[in-house]
Amino acid sequence: METEQVQPEEADVTRVHSLAREIFSGVAGKWALLIIDALGSRTLRFTEVRAEVAGISHKVLTQTLRGLERDGVVHRTVYATVPPRVDYRLTEAGEELRDTVNGMCAWTRRHLGEVEAARRRFAEQEHGTGR
Repeated sequence: METEQVQPEEADVTRVHSLAREIFSGVAGKWALLIIDALGSRTLRFTEVRAEVAGISHKVLTQTLRGLERDGVVHRTVYATVPPRVDYRLTEAGEELRDTVNGMCAWTRRHLGEVEAARRRFAEQEHGTGR
């Protein structure tokens, strides 16, 4: 007979004020996913991350990197040089999360045509019904 393991409320992503939901929303955002993908298994400087993630602003990149660092996904190394040099790399937890991100990227590539077709059908239905 199996016993059900009860998780603490903080680990429940369905709870509004749980730590798990806060972490999930931080790592599941578009910019976080793209940064995790860009870092891959290499170390990049801030400007290199920004070049890899097209369309991200300096401010959003800074905020997202800080959030990922806070959550233990990204490690930040600051070198005492002039000008200061800052490197970013994925932590072990970030590397593990990257596997999930890679799966999402692969799913997107595999189903891109289906999604485009569904969006066209949806738009036609919306237009035809006058919603």
